[in-house]
Amino acid sequence: MQWTDRIRQVKIILVLVAVVIAVTSLLVSHILVRDLSDEERNKMEVWAQALHALNNADEDTDVTLILNVIQGNNTIPVIVLDPCGNVMDYRNINIQAGNASDSISYVAALGRHMFRSGKYIRINIGEGNKDYQLVCYDESTMLKRLSSYPYVQLGVVLIFVVVAIFALLSSKRAEQNKVWVGLSKETAHQLGTPISSLMAWVEILKESYPDDTLIPELDKDVKRLERIAERFSKIGSLPEATDCSMNEILGHVIDYMDRRTSSKVEIVRNFPDNDVTVRMNASLFEWVVENLCKNAVDAMEGHGRIVLALFQEGGKVIVEVSDTGKGIKRKDIKNVFKPGFTTKKRGWGLGLSLAKRIVEEYHDGRIYVKSSEVGKGTTFRIELRI
Repeated sequence: MQWTDRIRQVKIILVLVAVVIAVTSLLVSHILVRDLSDEERNKMEVWAQALHALNNADEDTDVTLILNVIQGNNTIPVIVLDPCGNVMDYRNINIQAGNASDSISYVAALGRHMFRSGKYIRINIGEGNKDYQLVCYDESTMLKRLSSYPYVQLGVVLIFVVVAIFALLSSKRAEQNKVWVGLSKETAHQLGTPISSLMAWVEILKESYPDDTLIPELDKDVKRLERIAERFSKIGSLPEATDCSMNEILGHVIDYMDRRTSSKVEIVRNFPDNDVTVRMNASLFEWVVENLCKNAVDAMEGHGRIVLALFQEGGKVIVEVSDTGKGIKRKDIKNVFKPGFTTKKRGWGLGLSLAKRIVEEYHDGRIYVKSSEVGKGTTFRIELRI
């Protein structure tokens, strides 16, 4: 089973577990809150009956039990109102007012709110329906906290799932990086022996045929292979950065591409007169620009125009590679730097991914598609801090 499939399965399992926990918690909490609410309602009915008994008690009535019931309510907020809405008594109310008058007004308003919410019990004081009191009540603090508990628990579960998925993705990325670094170093190692042999053969050819004009070109290609192997060997380790001339690096790329591309491909340089110096690894950055130029040549199918622009903007050095190729579809722009993505019939889809890694991780810069239009061309932009 591939790692990607395993990650997908684990994510699905985590989400399903989170859903089951959340639904179970909500159901259990709902049942518990409903039962506690019914119990508080029963307590308030007993409390209202005790208040009714106290109002109808005479001098010979033992009110000890009644007072114990009334004074025993230390959790449920309760307000007693007369038919006109005036406050007769209240318990367990957190007063949020500065003086007595404001306190009574606040309690009265709160009692009317409880009444409108349907949380009240009517007790008749005398005969008929005109003389009565309204025992208004609200949920206790414990019941309110319990009602919000499942949502807090749901939030904790969601945080756990997000953290778990992030950890899985991070481990996946770390494993991919490890494989990539190992593959790069192994490639550099395998190239080392044949390159050394080629260099030896070139020296022999130089001695045997000193006037041959093709041998210097062959020597340049062998040295370039050596630089490519060196680049691969540096993947995964922090490359050495030095102050380099960006004009010179881009000039090397143009010279190399001019010798190895069709005469129908025009490469234009748009550089400033002054030398632009940037601290970077020249070998790796040169490969990035070279890769962009090769992609441009492929996109133009052997004929067109490439423009390499260099300028400074807002404390950054900007390098832009523009072509007149077939362009990139809008839906594909966000995927061009992903490993494995390619629109070519032959290709691994690793070039732009490696370019992004070199620019952003090794040079603390940024590379992106500045603009692209199907049938007209594409512009890649690289931004580096001075």
